[in-house]
Amino acid sequence: MPKMKRHSGAGKRVRATGSGKLVRQKGGLRHHMEFKPSKMTRRMSGTVEVDKTERKRFKKMLGL
Repeated sequence: MPKMKRHSGAGKRVRATGSGKLVRQKGGLRHHMEFKPSKMTRRMSGTVEVDKTERKRFKKMLGL
C-alpha cells in the first residue's frame, strides 16, 4: 500500500491548530500594497478559520 501524500500546495496555505481547527492567511497582501489603504491592509492581516464549506476538502488534502 503506498504512502498517503498531502497536497503540497494546500500545506503551504492552510495549517491545523492544536484543537483541530484549520487556519489560513487572508488573501490580497502580496503586491500593489502602496495603492491599498492602510485600513484595508490591517483588515486583511492575521489568520482566519477556513470556511465550513471548505473544511472537508482541506482535511482530505492535508491528510487529517
